[in-house]
Amino acid sequence: MINRSSKTTVPVLQQFRYTAHLTPLLSKAMKKLVIGIGGITNGGKTTLARSIQEHIPNSCIIAQDVFFKEDYMVAVDSNGFKQYDVLEALHMDRMMSDIRAWQKDPESFLISRGLKTTFPRIPRTPDEVYVLIIEGFLIFNHRPLNEIMDKRYFLNIPYELCKKRRCSRVYVPPDPPGYFDGHVWPMYLKNRKEMEEMVSDLVDLDGTKSREELFAAVYEDVKLEIQRILGKA
Repeated sequence: MINRSSKTTVPVLQQFRYTAHLTPLLSKAMKKLVIGIGGITNGGKTTLARSIQEHIPNSCIIAQDVFFKEDYMVAVDSNGFKQYDVLEALHMDRMMSDIRAWQKDPESFLISRGLKTTFPRIPRTPDEVYVLIIEGFLIFNHRPLNEIMDKRYFLNIPYELCKKRRCSRVYVPPDPPGYFDGHVWPMYLKNRKEMEEMVSDLVDLDGTKSREELFAAVYEDVKLEIQRILGKA
């Protein structure tokens, strides 16, 4: 069940791996990598983000979906459809606040939220890269967010598959009849056009490929970027 009300959303940081007990000196020298995984609704963004996170030490996910505004705050168009597929339906200020807190000090950000260690590796050395995975359907349409990303991936699936997946899922509030063709798909096309005018280094991913294929492609790319940051590539 997909809940679009911010009153009942799951914790922002759904899963993470991090290392504790860095000295203040090492904290100041933290190396960071910000990855964006965007794409069409029901394209496999969350699955891919979680798969990457599970294999990258010191990583965490911030998901855009948990920042939806309460239903009564979401505008309605002339057809009576709730305008969920626009940036105005999201608390982007809150999302950016969390991301800036992570940027300032990834380790303290996780610890301050009482998150337990799931991947302890001590003692620490300067050769650590903290990775933030930002996942969501409009992450590349918000310029302040887009500008801080180091790597950008976008999942695409065709209309028929997207509609089939969308109609098989349960949303709160539920999609009304005709919502996909009357709002979701037209807004995807509009948002995609705006995104392409804003982003030049986007890696397009074929969402019809298997989870394993998609994971392998992105994981290898991320590993290479981490090696580059560490000066080992």
